[in-house]
Amino acid sequence: MNRRHFLGTLSATLLLDGPVTTKLLPVANSQTPHVLFPTDPRARIAVSAWAFRSIIDAPLNDERDPKLAAMDMKDFAAHVRDKFNVVNIEPYNRYFRSLEPAYLDQFRNALEKSGTQAINIAADMDTSYFDADADTRAKSVTEAKKWIDVAVAVGSPSVRTSMSSVKNPPNLDLAAESLKPVADYAASKNVVVHLENDNLVAEDAFFIEKLVRKVNHPYVHALPDFGNSYGSGDPAFAARAVKALFPLAYAISHVKPTSTTSQGKEMQVDLAANFAAAKAANYKGYFSMEYEGKEEIHAATAKLIDQSLKLI
Repeated sequence: MNRRHFLGTLSATLLLDGPVTTKLLPVANSQTPHVLFPTDPRARIAVSAWAFRSIIDAPLNDERDPKLAAMDMKDFAAHVRDKFNVVNIEPYNRYFRSLEPAYLDQFRNALEKSGTQAINIAADMDTSYFDADADTRAKSVTEAKKWIDVAVAVGSPSVRTSMSSVKNPPNLDLAAESLKPVADYAASKNVVVHLENDNLVAEDAFFIEKLVRKVNHPYVHALPDFGNSYGSGDPAFAARAVKALFPLAYAISHVKPTSTTSQGKEMQVDLAANFAAAKAANYKGYFSMEYEGKEEIHAATAKLIDQSLKLI
């Protein structure tokens, strides 16, 4: 490492109070992201805001439980630190009360004040990178760039974009063509873009694997979700899916103990096998707790954190 690179790296280091977690943000003008992930197991744990949708008050959140006390998402990180001794959160794009600069400044200030950090923004988008309509694909690119800008504003080193189901089947060439300008823009902002196995059709794990490989860009990676591929009802398929994605993962994965099929059957996720897949792939990133079952969310998340700490 030369002196200029060292100084640039040093200036990007952020040391947080609380559980030891030193994060090295991507170096400006770098060809590849450089993130020094923490090695302490608890420092690698994050908590998903989407999982706590019952208590987050946001204009677009129609799943809040009115019987429960609610909070703005900018206060979620302090809540997570208080309840779980975890300093990493994964904000959900539709729970930002506003995208105005003043609110995003408040959001980032709230993180800094509580000694916490956003390690990824989960951004659901209504369009698709592979839509047959060129104008719609362009909208998808614009939407992705918007969330990359939000990630910069709140200090998140990565963002997970999505591909909605559309009339035409998934098209690898169209998706790759759309992702390339997104990847280049992300690189210019030092933000990593993730793609998740979030849908068994539009975002099938093996389609995501092919897409990440085809784009072949250092700022585009896979986000392995432990549970989503269990929606197929086939545990063997789900195991293969996670194993296929972890070698392409970088900064974030989602941990679920259960998943539900389209027929409503609850599937038990093999947590040990999924953590083993992460180790086999030498994955160094974060594990975001994303419980989605029927248990009380705080108790369920605390249990999932304990299980995860034993398996990391």
